[in-house]
Amino acid sequence: MAENFRNFAQVPPKGWNSWDGYGASVREDEVKRNADYMSKHLKQYGWQYITVDIQWYEPTADSSKYHDFTPLIMDKYSRLLPDPKRFPSAANGNGFKPLADYIHGLGLKFGIHIMRGIPRQAVHSDAPIKGTDKTAKDIALNNICPWNSDMYGVNVDMPEGQGYYDSLMELYASWGVDFIKCDDIANSVIYNGTHKKEVEALRKAIDKTGREMVLSLSPGPAPVDNGAFFQRTANMWRITDDFWDEWSLLLNMFDRAEKWSSMSRPGNWPDCDMLPLGHIGIRSVDGPGGNRQTRFTKSEQKTMMTLWTMMQSPLIMGGELPDNDEWTNSLMTNQELLNMDDNVNEKYQMYRDDKLITWYAATPENKYFAIFNISDGELSLTGSEIAKLGIPQAGHDVWKDEDVSVADSDAIEIDSHDVYLLKV
Repeated sequence: MAENFRNFAQVPPKGWNSWDGYGASVREDEVKRNADYMSKHLKQYGWQYITVDIQWYEPTADSSKYHDFTPLIMDKYSRLLPDPKRFPSAANGNGFKPLADYIHGLGLKFGIHIMRGIPRQAVHSDAPIKGTDKTAKDIALNNICPWNSDMYGVNVDMPEGQGYYDSLMELYASWGVDFIKCDDIANSVIYNGTHKKEVEALRKAIDKTGREMVLSLSPGPAPVDNGAFFQRTANMWRITDDFWDEWSLLLNMFDRAEKWSSMSRPGNWPDCDMLPLGHIGIRSVDGPGGNRQTRFTKSEQKTMMTLWTMMQSPLIMGGELPDNDEWTNSLMTNQELLNMDDNVNEKYQMYRDDKLITWYAATPENKYFAIFNISDGELSLTGSEIAKLGIPQAGHDVWKDEDVSVADSDAIEIDSHDVYLLKV
């Protein structure tokens, strides 16, 4: 397996994905609108990927609910194509190349979501596989996705099965795709974990194109036991199921972050999933549901951003970027957080009880200490109590952006679900 793919993501990828806002139904104008905003306001901070999530080939998609067995847009070689009604520039066989060109013209990178496998309708119509004398029916496996009806699995023990993935990645490379999010592959509850053979087939197929395409695996929770396998094959992999704006899910992420934080390194990033910030749920009805501003409090948003960047998760924004308010932009452009996400070389959970969790992270220049208040009430800690937690009493309060020094008898107050982040 080629190792140079790790060069594609030397820091955790940062970008936007359409799922939290639009589910399966995003349209070309909406993608461009978010790309325009990112290019103008966020690119200089390291945000660069624009990713079209699931079912861009499904003409009737209108939310995050799937329409089972709906006819899909497909070419003669069993490969799905963008629906030209939703993506007008894809008409006449153009695929995503015009949209990718537009996004590249903004100085950004273009990504797409794919499902593991081969379309059911290709199998049922006995469609050919490019470059082989086999058909979709010959290479299909009945290890189907438990939550989406679009695909069968692929028998990659057959050369023609690998050939199918090769033809897919060849097509995406010709479009100018920079990021592949492959779903139903990192963890499947029904089929006992990771589909390792298809992950390896994807890796080989991407390598054959010679194009730098980041490989992201979903959904989670990815099995920790497979960590070394993911490092050998993918750039990022989901450590959680879909993450939404609910405190219970954020609290649960501390468990996952502790288990996975030692597995990250340049080119390999355990992924805490998208940031449900700002305006979400426009046509996605998953999670808490509804067209809404994030239900996370400002304190919870600070906690999320601190945990994601201390453990070096990819940062994939889920909200409608043009609707960002000043607060949301301040979270996404906080240089201290972005510096941690890019440059931390050591990090771990220090302490946990039923009221607080502490984390440590270090970059070549600085050390960072966080106290997360996971209780439902305000937390007051004296300087001596802070010291007993192994945290310095003096440094720079990142969220208040001021130098602090807490004497033994002085105290700091941390609101419910909020975080105190100190740089020394």
